Amino acid sequence: QVLLVESGGGLVQAGGSLRLSCAASGLTFSRYSMGWFRQAPGKEREFVASIRWSGTSTYYTYYAVAVKGRFTISRDNAKNTVYLQMNSLKVEDTAVYYCAATQTSGRGPMSSWECEDWGQGTQVTVSS
Repeated sequence: QVLLVESGGGLVQAGGSLRLSCAASGLTFSRYSMGWFRQAPGKEREFVASIRWSGTSTYYTYYAVAVKGRFTISRDNAKNTVYLQMNSLKVEDTAVYYCAATQTSGRGPMSSWECEDWGQGTQVTVSS
């Protein structure tokens, strides 16, 4: 059974930074594409960033326009962990952030519908 556990959320002032972590178990982590999504109150869940397995030893990253240049997704296959470094945070980044996994390889953004497993979410609140 796949288990994804997020951590690292919290309260930060606008302009600050946070690093989210997602520890995975129950899967062959290096062969999974991993992504981050977020959901703000009253809004639909949206894609944030992905680091997709290409089917070989290469991984491709992709970012939503709203976070490109500010957020960085990375992974440590030895630790079965994916990270989201968030810099220059804005009030509009406030949301519950979810880690997701899919066995689908490729490039480009991940879609919610292709993700087989989800974490429980971690709250990120950015104050002005």
